[in-house]
Amino acid sequence: MDRRKIIKGIAAGTIGLPVALRLLGGKGHAQASETTVSGQRYDWKMVTTWPPGFPILGEGCQLLADMCRKMSGGRLNIHVYGGGELVPPLEAFDAVRQGAAEVGSGAAYYWAGKLPAAQFFAGFPFGLNAQQMNAWLIAGGGMELWRELYATVGLIPFAGGNTGVQMGGWFNRRIDSVADFRGLKMRMPGLGGRVLERLGGTPVLLPGGEIYTGLERGILDATEWVGPYHDYVMGFHEIAKYYYYPGWHEPGTNFEFFVNAEKYAELPPDLQEIFAVATHHINLNTLSAFEARNAEYLEKLKQVPGLSILPFPDALIENARRAADEVMREYANSDATTRKVFASIQEFRRLSKPWSGITERRFYDELS
Repeated sequence: MDRRKIIKGIAAGTIGLPVALRLLGGKGHAQASETTVSGQRYDWKMVTTWPPGFPILGEGCQLLADMCRKMSGGRLNIHVYGGGELVPPLEAFDAVRQGAAEVGSGAAYYWAGKLPAAQFFAGFPFGLNAQQMNAWLIAGGGMELWRELYATVGLIPFAGGNTGVQMGGWFNRRIDSVADFRGLKMRMPGLGGRVLERLGGTPVLLPGGEIYTGLERGILDATEWVGPYHDYVMGFHEIAKYYYYPGWHEPGTNFEFFVNAEKYAELPPDLQEIFAVATHHINLNTLSAFEARNAEYLEKLKQVPGLSILPFPDALIENARRAADEVMREYANSDATTRKVFASIQEFRRLSKPWSGITERRFYDELS
């Protein structure tokens, strides 16, 4: 949606000022004018990258729909379609952008081929953890940049949860050095995949519902996903016997809901706020669920016969860090918008690192 259409929409009253500010990349939050609540019903479709009913992530989409229906008194109804039910998982972004669905759910690094800067709103190697990502988005200028980016394709993004620090992945052989990554076919999206490639591996992009089969049939030699809970439920321990940590490639992956801007503008202000508040709840609920379930299922995985849960060798981590620094610098210079977003993250990291160093790091190392 271009600036002229947005401005015309404001004048015609078809686009509320809060939405217009987001679309235009503004930093302010205007007070929505009071309106009489109408009985008009809005029926939306949500397409997702997650398998139908997928634990935490698919469940979170349904919870969002349920909250919107209840808080709106049945005026905003969202029907959730899992990946492949209405459109293929990795086509959700285009389906919402083109108006085939009103809202989607996924992770921004899936769309990096369309919008390079989108990668940074999901996560990147040796990047922000969940707490830092939320802080950057909510209070550090990240959300304004994200909305500015997605406005170029007629979408509005909302944070939709975080995994927390992930595990490093499942492998069908031991990883004793960086040499063991050479020729390794591993499911790894985003910039983590580029780092893997720099280390000699071959990144493969597969949606969650296809990973088990990929490992089973030898299409993959290794995969990362999230952490113990999902990994256990997806059965990776049945076909891979080496489970490595930490997830240097994704230290805190942020998920998203993305909404067709024109459809969002058609909602009255109260329904816009209901949707926004519901996404805030899902953002917190998703991270909380991952933290609780991963702790529980790590204990289950420790009881699996023959499974080795191991740290990556220190030398491999250092090689990955150097490769990541190179990839980040190259990627950040791919276009002006990507450079702007990366500069914002770097400045946020510069300020937050000393603070976390004397608080959380000290607590974990010495007090917990």
